[in-house]
Amino acid sequence: MSQVQGREAAAGEARPALTVDERAELDRLRQENEALRARPRPPGRRRVRWRSVVAAVLLVLGCALAPVALVAVWTRSQLSDTDSFVATVEPLARDPEVQQAVTNRVTATIFEHVDVQSLADEAVTALGAQGLPPPLVDRLHGLTPTISAATTNFVRDKVGELVASPQFAAAWDQAVRVAHQRAVIVLSGQGRAVVRGDTVYLDLGPFIDVAKQRLSAEGLTVVDRIPEVHPTIPLFPADNLVRAQTAYAALGTFATVLPWIVLLLLAVGVYLAKARMRAVVAAGLGVALALLVLAAGLLVARSLFVGAVPPAGAPAAASAFDIIVSSLRAAGRSLLVLALVVALGAFLAGSSPTAVGIRRWVSGLLGRIRVGSWTGPVGPWVGEHLRGLRIAAVALAALWFVLLDHPTGVTIVIIAAVLLVVLGLIEVLGRAGAAGGPAAGAATGA
Repeated sequence: MSQVQGREAAAGEARPALTVDERAELDRLRQENEALRARPRPPGRRRVRWRSVVAAVLLVLGCALAPVALVAVWTRSQLSDTDSFVATVEPLARDPEVQQAVTNRVTATIFEHVDVQSLADEAVTALGAQGLPPPLVDRLHGLTPTISAATTNFVRDKVGELVASPQFAAAWDQAVRVAHQRAVIVLSGQGRAVVRGDTVYLDLGPFIDVAKQRLSAEGLTVVDRIPEVHPTIPLFPADNLVRAQTAYAALGTFATVLPWIVLLLLAVGVYLAKARMRAVVAAGLGVALALLVLAAGLLVARSLFVGAVPPAGAPAAASAFDIIVSSLRAAGRSLLVLALVVALGAFLAGSSPTAVGIRRWVSGLLGRIRVGSWTGPVGPWVGEHLRGLRIAAVALAALWFVLLDHPTGVTIVIIAAVLLVVLGLIEVLGRAGAAGGPAAGAATGA
C-alpha cells in the first residue's frame, strides 16, 4: 500500500504545474464548451432520398398508364385487325333489333327492283287478251294489290328466316369484313374509293345475293331478274379523313410503344426502390386499382351511350355496347388477375411478419412430409440445385403465360396454382436430399 502511495506521490511531483496564462486559457475553453452544449441545436436537414422519390414517381406513372396501354392495344386491334373486329361484332348478327332492321332493308331493296303488282296486272291483261271474260279480268285486277301485299309478306317472312339462319351470319361476316378492309385501306391512305360523301358505308350486296338464292329455291324465281346491286347502310362519318388517317398512324405507334414503356417504368421503379418486394406489391395493387377505375369508366360510358339514343333503341344500344367492349373487358379481367397474383407472390416472398409467419407455417407442413428413400439420387441432386430449379420453375410459368394467345383470369390462376405445386415438390425433394445426404455419408463411411 505504501509503495502505491509512493508512486502516486512521485507522479504528482513529476507533473508540472499550470501557469497563470494556461490556467486562464483552460477556463476559457471550458466555458466555451459549456456554452456550446447549452446552445440549442439547429434542426438538422432531412436527407431527401431522391432514389425513393424517383421510384415512387415511376411506379405511379406505370400504374396509371397500364389501363391506357390496354385501351390503346385493344383499339388498335379493332381498327387494324379485320379478323379481330369481325370476331367482336359477329354476335350483333344474332341481335333481334339488328335482324329486324336488316330484314326491312333487304325486303325494301328487293321490291325496288321487282314490282309485283305491275307484274300481276300485266299477267291479268295478257289473260284478257287471250279471251278471258272482261268481268273476270276486272275482278282479277282488283286482286293484284292483295297479291302484291301477300307476296311482300311472303318475301319478308323468308328474308326474316334467312336473317335468323347461319347463312345470314356468314353473309354478315363477309359484309363486315369487306367494309372493315375498305375502311382500313382508307385510314392507311392506300385507297379512296370507299368514301362517298364523307361517309363510310356497309355494302349489303352479299345479303341480296343470299336472299335471291333462298327465294329462288322457294319457288319465287322472279327474283332472278334482280341485277347485281349493292345497297348500302352508312356506318360512320369520315368528314375529316386526313385527321383520321393521322390518328390511325399515331395509334399504331402508340399502341406498340406504350406497353413497353409501362413495363420499363414499373421495372425501373422496382429496381430503384429500397424495399423491392414492397415495391412489387405496390405495383401489382396499383395496376389492379387502375384497371378497376377503367371498368368503372366503361360502365359510365355505357350509361351515357345508352342514354343518348331513343328509348326504343336503348336495349339494342346496350347490347351492342356490351358486345363491342366484351374483349376489352376480358383483357382487363385477365390483367387484373395477373396483377393480383404478382402482388400476392411478392408479398409472400417479402420480409413482413405475416409473410415470414406464412412461410414458416408452410415450411413446417413440408417438413412433416416423409418421402423416405424412394427419391434415390434425385433428392440429393435437387438439394444441390434448389435455387436454380426454383428460378427455372418460375421462368417456365412465365413462358407458359406468354405463349398463350388469349390468357384469361382462370388460366392465370391455374398457372399460379401449378407453379406453387411444382415449387412445393421441389422443396420436399430438396429437404429429402439434404436429410439423406449426411445419413448416406455416414452409412458409406461405416
